[in-house]
Order: sequence, then structure tokens, then C-alpha cells
Amino acid sequence: MSETGRQATHQTETATMPRWRTGLRPALVAAIAIVLNIIAYLMIPPDLAYRLGALGYLGVFLITLISNATIVVPIPYFGLVAALSPGLSVIGVGLAGALGSVLGESVSFFVGRSGRGVVEQTRFYRWVQRQLEHPWRAFFVLFALSAPPNPAFDVAGITAGAMGLPYWIFLGAVFLARLVRFGIIALFGGAT
Repeated sequence: MSETGRQATHQTETATMPRWRTGLRPALVAAIAIVLNIIAYLMIPPDLAYRLGALGYLGVFLITLISNATIVVPIPYFGLVAALSPGLSVIGVGLAGALGSVLGESVSFFVGRSGRGVVEQTRFYRWVQRQLEHPWRAFFVLFALSAPPNPAFDVAGITAGAMGLPYWIFLGAVFLARLVRFGIIALFGGAT
């Protein structure tokens, strides 16, 4: 079957699905990611947090860099960053976490830039693609998608790269969004 025929069949199947079922998969993925982060936080060995805590901001940077460099498979790291936060400043944790996170997320951007078709043509993908056609709208959409814990952000990163969005727009939006995210995580973790 041709690519056009597969897309038409997929669109027909999606159109006949009840509206609540189309949002079920993303909601389930988000719930699983939240549960995994909570479990990871509860299972952090105290010596691991102590050893990484000795690295201070560098530890936060490395954890977020490695965790965000994976594509599609979410690695729970919020609990570990929160466990490292006591004794560190909120601003420092925010900056180190945001820098590591945006550099890690750049992997998905450059995978998209390489031109490989790794993303399924879903309704979400098409919506992101339409939004990223306008640079200023792209900045705000990338910010809004990357600030909260959102496993679907990899789709936006890949799409941004594939569409040739300037890297500075991606970098700026994701950095500022992650600065907010890691500032909040640091506050919950007890940073000063």
C-alpha cells in the first residue's frame, strides 16, 4: 500500500474513533511517566544521592543531560534532581538542570534535522507541524510543551528539526521552559 493510502486509512480509522479514545494514549503515557518518576524518587539509594550530591550543580547538569538525551523513552529524573537540591540554590539548580536538559533534548532536534522519518503521522504531529511554521508561534508552542513533564515533547523536538526551525528558537524556548521546570523541582527538593 502506498504512503498516501496508509495515511488515508489511518485518518479514516482515527475519524471513526470516539473522541475520548484519541486522547487516551497520551494520557496513559503521561500517567506512567509520573508514576515512574515517583517510584524512582522513592527508590533512590541514599548513597547515590550523596555521591551525585558531591558534584553539586555538575551532578544536576549530568543527570538532566543524560536523561533528556533519550528519545521517546522517558527516564525518570525529577526525584533525583529534587534529592540533590538541598544545600544548593534554586537559581543554580534551575540553570544547571535547564542547560543539561536543553542540550539533551537537542538530540531529538538533530534527529529530526537529519531527515529521518521517525515520527508517526499523528494528529498531534500535524498540529505541531502547523504551529512550527510560524517562528514566534513556534517559540511559544515549544515553551508550552517543554515546561511541564511531557513525554510527547520529543515529537515536537523532532518536528522542529525536520522542518528546519532555527536552532536558536528551539534552544531559547526549551531553555527558558526548563528553567521554570527545574526551579520548581528545586523548590520542592528544598533548595534555598
